[in-house]
Amino acid sequence: MTAFPKGLMISAPASGTGKTTVMLGLLRALAEDGLVVQPFKSGPDYIDPAFHFAAAKRPSFNLDSWAMDGGLLDAVAGQAAGAEICIGEGSMGLFDGVATRGQSGFGSSAETAKRMGWPVVLVIDVGGQAQSAAATALGFKSYDPDVPFAGVILNRVASPRHERLTRLGMERAGVKVLGSLPRRGDLALPERHLGLIQAVEHPDLEAAIAGYATFLRDHVDLEAIKSAALGAAAPRAQDLPKPPAQRIALARDSAFSFTYPHLLTGWRAAGAEILPFSPLADEAPAADADLVWLPGGYPELHGGTLAAAENFRAGLRRHAKTKPVHGECGGYMALGEALIDKEGNRHQMAGLLGLVTSYEKRKFHLGYRRAVLQAQMPGFETGAALRGHEFHYSTILDEPDAPLAHVMDADGNPVPETGSIKGHVTGTFFHLITGESA
Repeated sequence: MTAFPKGLMISAPASGTGKTTVMLGLLRALAEDGLVVQPFKSGPDYIDPAFHFAAAKRPSFNLDSWAMDGGLLDAVAGQAAGAEICIGEGSMGLFDGVATRGQSGFGSSAETAKRMGWPVVLVIDVGGQAQSAAATALGFKSYDPDVPFAGVILNRVASPRHERLTRLGMERAGVKVLGSLPRRGDLALPERHLGLIQAVEHPDLEAAIAGYATFLRDHVDLEAIKSAALGAAAPRAQDLPKPPAQRIALARDSAFSFTYPHLLTGWRAAGAEILPFSPLADEAPAADADLVWLPGGYPELHGGTLAAAENFRAGLRRHAKTKPVHGECGGYMALGEALIDKEGNRHQMAGLLGLVTSYEKRKFHLGYRRAVLQAQMPGFETGAALRGHEFHYSTILDEPDAPLAHVMDADGNPVPETGSIKGHVTGTFFHLITGESA
């Protein structure tokens, strides 16, 4: 079997160092050089892959060593077929994971880099330091000798003198400098409460990415970057997740957009038909669909529009009389009785579940989830164990229906957001990544 294309992992000592800017600029610059570039995201983030797609013009996939077993990791990585180089973007710091081992590991970007054989390019924010940055780089290079290390990109460099001193430290530590990016305040991507805004909401994403690519070309040694990329071992033949139904009506607009790409790819590869519809445009799901699936997103920003979408809600109710409906996070909230926005306004939702949620009473919920089903949900039988990720600020005011699952965090601690089931309707606050192998 053919080996994976050569690749690199773009990581950092911590969040907020500029790795996403570097990632997008690098993807576009390499694509402009005529390479077929395959982007990946290490970890469960479901916002960054859409930005990767905009930069590389090729779908990006999540590689998650906590939630995915080795077979699924290989199957997802196999989506790089036809590419000439893979570029992965890390999550948080390079070695940051969870305390308890998951299906394949602890979920760190270092694990992904090691498994794929991709050398790490560490983006270091050198603001407020010079030679001392080399100690950080050396520590990351030495922490796990089995993780391949390509070098560093210095970010937010204040002046030529600052760059010279920082490079001297890196030279002394034996760390290769692949680029030096001057400090620029206009390179930050817009954010909201879950991090970056969605790619489709950026006012001029194409111009921003083109600017990042030019910036990278001016200040990074692209040839050295290409030369640093290494290939990985050949993947094992494994399958992506199977579809929960044959004809799946999938809500898809700026209120419902968070679905892991490997799920949809697996569903389509197995012959399922994906039938998109827009609740914000008051579209009903296809009447002949076998399943309606509402992904997560930002329904709290569109409460009034969803409350007025009578055609959408009537279509959901008709479907739910005889066939399954499932919602994840924002989709779960939209299936409930009501949603209270940050101003305290109450908006009527579909009413298929009794759930009432409030964004006015904010509470941060973040982390991996392992759920053992106490009832069936689309694609899974009672007793099945699922792996997913939860990330939202909404508070549950009322969750009166039967619990769908016993939900735990990565360390096995109980999580109160158990999901709900009522008739043919199910919902969870976690986003499904995969079911556990038997």
